[in-house]
Amino acid sequence: MYSSSIFDGNLYDFSDKEPQRAPIGVFDSGVGGLTVLRQLYRQLPNESIVYFGDTARLPYGIRSQAEILQFAREILTWMQQQRVKMVIMACNTSSALALEIVRQEFNIPILGVILPGAKAAVQQGKRIGVIATPATAKSNAYKNAILEIDRNVQVWQVSCPEFVPLIEQNRIDDPYTIEVARSYLEPLLQQEIDTLVYGCTHYPLLAPVLRSLLPSGIKLVDPAVHTVVACAQELDLLGLNNTYPPLPTRFVVSGCPQQFAQSGVQWLGHTPMVEVVGFTETVSQL
Repeated sequence: MYSSSIFDGNLYDFSDKEPQRAPIGVFDSGVGGLTVLRQLYRQLPNESIVYFGDTARLPYGIRSQAEILQFAREILTWMQQQRVKMVIMACNTSSALALEIVRQEFNIPILGVILPGAKAAVQQGKRIGVIATPATAKSNAYKNAILEIDRNVQVWQVSCPEFVPLIEQNRIDDPYTIEVARSYLEPLLQQEIDTLVYGCTHYPLLAPVLRSLLPSGIKLVDPAVHTVVACAQELDLLGLNNTYPPLPTRFVVSGCPQQFAQSGVQWLGHTPMVEVVGFTETVSQL
């Protein structure tokens, strides 16, 4: 179930006098943000949601900051056109490289995933491992956030460039994926970590694989869970909690709607209807 035509209309026709009925915008490079969406369904079941997956330009983890910043600006501008009341940047790479900049540029609450994840990690352990995309690992965003909260912990990061493409290709149960995961976890296990942070919203989808390779005593931190807790607090603070029945979630991608629908069905429990909107990639020409 998908639509290959660009959707120009506004499905959410709510009154400006009732801003609480406006949807929450969620965006990621692909299906990884569905881990955040699932937490929204669990923790904030009354909220309507617009989900955008920038599948035409994934993976974000190998992109430059200039590219990530351009993508975030384009998506946020589009989100504003959909009249969302808040945006969750359900992408660690965007949160690491663009969040603070775009917060100054857009007059809308924008939440990232790194700070909530860092806070949760510090509460869990003292020897913390972070698996992340190359761009997020290189930014040291998690390490800096964790150490800013507690200087007494130790943090190790591993760049995992192959994880997102494998997940997007629905190869989670592939033996190759297990071997890749084993190689990424090895240096962290050598440091005897007690906590592992999913430094990419795609990675909770690998939980069965990672758990099979980790000692049972290692705690797993999913920033998606804690990001939605922060979202609930922000909605309450702003008086924007929706008390009406939610509207159906809108799924929009920049790439192939069929592939997203096929990948998303196992995480959503149904085949989503997927719309397409395109952005022109120009930053690489700079």
